[in-house]
Amino acid sequence: MTENDLQQYLYEHIPLSRAMQVEVLHSSHDSVVLAAPLEPNINHQETVFGGSASAVAILAAWSLVQVRLKQAGIKNDLVIQRNTMEYASPISGAFTARSRIADDDWQAFMRMLARKGIGRISVASVLEFNGREAGSLQGEFVAFTEQG
Repeated sequence: MTENDLQQYLYEHIPLSRAMQVEVLHSSHDSVVLAAPLEPNINHQETVFGGSASAVAILAAWSLVQVRLKQAGIKNDLVIQRNTMEYASPISGAFTARSRIADDDWQAFMRMLARKGIGRISVASVLEFNGREAGSLQGEFVAFTEQG
């Protein structure tokens, strides 16, 4: 899935991503990097609203799982089950969210998905602003295949 394909998918299926002006900078098997500007995500302190930061981090994590499942040819319904978000510093401009999955976690997820039609996986996203970590997300996602 190319960056443009992923961005179009997000805009069509998750309209909030368009309103937040999320841009897909990178999409590969190893990571997804999303960017968002300050203006549509601003709060009363003239920094990024925490809900917007969290949403971009979740989108990056969700997108990485979706990209990998599409690469594997697995039709699925993918949802977030829970997440923990930590904010390290205010974000006063454009920012990015980079997601990653541990290889061992992915392999276990794929085995469970193949065996039971349902799989759970933990995915991390890091928010960056001005080259520094501004926050982090740990999200747990559940995928259901057509058999599940």
